[in-house]
Amino acid sequence: MKRTISFLLVFSFFIFQSFAQRSTPLGKWKTIDDNTGKTKSVVEIYEKGGKLFGKVLQLFDPEKPNPVCEECSSEDPRHMKPIVGLEIIRNLAKDGSEYAHGDILDPENGKVYKCKIWVEEGKLMVRGYISFLYRTQTWLAAD
Repeated sequence: MKRTISFLLVFSFFIFQSFAQRSTPLGKWKTIDDNTGKTKSVVEIYEKGGKLFGKVLQLFDPEKPNPVCEECSSEDPRHMKPIVGLEIIRNLAKDGSEYAHGDILDPENGKVYKCKIWVEEGKLMVRGYISFLYRTQTWLAAD
């Protein structure tokens, strides 16, 4: 009887974990390529000084094993730095249920956009924008 109860408790825990959704942007997230639908990278969102930042932990492009941010502006301290380890999200402050008022770098084109992020149904919504033009990506939990 004790074994059955123990088994049910352990089983229930794993079932609960599989349905649990992340409610905070902190942690590791998989970015998805808009064109191929494949995992492009893993980015870690972390807190520093009361604000959120994000850095690239891993890339999934076998054709470019150790790329650098060639397209970054030469005035940006991230210019020619390795993309793995690069801080691409900076200075996001809590704003209601979102984090905003910071920026995000697209290492492929070197452009820096205003940024805001929020969690929706366990997924991280990442919006980069200039004025009223924006693009939103969905990142998936990597943990």
